[in-house]
Amino acid sequence: MIGYTTLGTNDFERAKTFYDAVLGELGARRSLSYARMQLWRSADRLGMLAVCVPFDGRPATCGNGTMVALAAPSHAVIDKVYARAMASGAADEGAPGDRGDGFYGAYFRDLDGNKLCVFKLA
Repeated sequence: MIGYTTLGTNDFERAKTFYDAVLGELGARRSLSYARMQLWRSADRLGMLAVCVPFDGRPATCGNGTMVALAAPSHAVIDKVYARAMASGAADEGAPGDRGDGFYGAYFRDLDGNKLCVFKLA
């Protein structure tokens, strides 16, 4: 149902490097590229994730309560994504672990403060 999700950035090149590393652990690669927006997608999923410089020219900000959740194929991949995010400068919002009812996830904030979750349902 979701075609793509866009996160704002105030440092486009830094954001692209961060997401190349983090999303690469999920098998995603750069897809569509524009002067102000970069999208990633994996071969087995329809949805894409994008970072962009806001088109209104104002600074990018993260929303309180806003979070992007990325599905992963295994707990091991979640652990790798989280480790890569931390090594790439992300802020910890919850280490990988069982959250109950078969939900295993990890939470972090990217370099612009956007909150992400990587998860798998049993």
